[in-house]
Amino acid sequence: MNTDDLSWQAGSYGGLSPWKVTLLLEHGHLDLVIQAAKERGEWFCAERAAQELCQKGEFGQALEVMEPFAATGWQTALWAKAEILVRAGRVEEALDLAHPDEEGCASPYVCRDAAELLAKAGCVDEAIGLLVPHIDKSWIRTSLVKITEDKDRDERVLELIAPHAQSARRTRDEGLWDYSCSDAQELQAQVLERAGRADEAIRVLGEDMARGRFLSDNTLTAYAQLLARHDRLEELRELATGQYAHSVLDIYAGALRDHGRVQEAETVMREAIAADDWVGYRAWLSSFLLRNGRLDDAIAVAEPGFSWYDCSNLLAPLVYPLLEKPADLLYLLEHPLTVPHYGHEEFQHWWRAFALANLGRIQEALSVIEAHPDQWTDPRIGRAGLLSAAGLLTEAATELRELDTIKAREDLFEVLVLQGQAAEAIAVHPTVAEQRAIKSKTDPTPCREDGYSAEPPF
Repeated sequence: MNTDDLSWQAGSYGGLSPWKVTLLLEHGHLDLVIQAAKERGEWFCAERAAQELCQKGEFGQALEVMEPFAATGWQTALWAKAEILVRAGRVEEALDLAHPDEEGCASPYVCRDAAELLAKAGCVDEAIGLLVPHIDKSWIRTSLVKITEDKDRDERVLELIAPHAQSARRTRDEGLWDYSCSDAQELQAQVLERAGRADEAIRVLGEDMARGRFLSDNTLTAYAQLLARHDRLEELRELATGQYAHSVLDIYAGALRDHGRVQEAETVMREAIAADDWVGYRAWLSSFLLRNGRLDDAIAVAEPGFSWYDCSNLLAPLVYPLLEKPADLLYLLEHPLTVPHYGHEEFQHWWRAFALANLGRIQEALSVIEAHPDQWTDPRIGRAGLLSAAGLLTEAATELRELDTIKAREDLFEVLVLQGQAAEAIAVHPTVAEQRAIKSKTDPTPCREDGYSAEPPF
């Protein structure tokens, strides 16, 4: 175990990934998760095991699990150990780990993590002090607001955010754009609201909206959501039916729905589509109708967008809520209005095969793969996935064992856990070293000190 391996695991979800650890825990295998952390150096096992043990009040064992990882000097593990100490009431020991040195204080990432821990330990003012030198960064301001919630420091937070909110307003007054402060107005309103000054937050942001003194649509939607939370529906209606309709009409319709005015919400969106057939209106209304069990109506609304490109395509947003309703999913995919997913027809083949498998129609599902083998990276992996979806776990396991590739062994893990063979599942799962060897065939992306990508996409 070393910091390089641990950083790779964290940044690549390598080893036993978080969802695999969750699967083990859901099946009652905390003991195996602890064992995997100790014997295989699995970071996500150590992290979740420590959390589970702390919830049980077993802080000593949680520290025992985390100690080998912290001993490497990897900062993320040191924070995790310090948090266990805080939860165990050993605050002074935790603070010894949390205090960054001079080099650490220069890093906004280190200061952010240290501040979160200090706030949990009750050292709120010290936490704020660590963030102040980096307060010009939007994500540091977000962290400041987060760690001070319910800590009786709202006035101090408002003092720190106010200059950046004013900078945003001044920038727009001058006809300029400076996105470094684009979040400050909505954060200011958020703190005012939680401090019991919602009317002031609404007044301040309302003035900014009226004068166009904001830099980001996020500020606009934050204002609309603020109005919705405080039942200011008339003001929200005026905002949503004007020049900002594309950004906030869905918030207004959602507020009407939440107030029991369901038919009115539908009418508002249908009228908007009739006047301005924008994809966002169709996306909201089709999802709304689907949630209300009106699949045919949802299809009719979304159909013009079924062949649009990528993010504008309206087929996928209907598919995903139906993945656990295979009969409805198959109905959607076989509907005469449903056309191939533009540029991604392979999705439709997989969705259809998945639906058929979940309905127990396994031969029909497998025939989809046979008819379109090029749509699967490895058709045999696809076969095993369909067998598993159909509940034919033994057959799926046999298929994956015969393949014996890294990917097959990763998929075999889930099948074995579902079969009640969790210990074997961990044993057959590729080690971190094996996974890294496969990944190394492509050029590695540089990572930050926290293990995540230092280059886009983050």
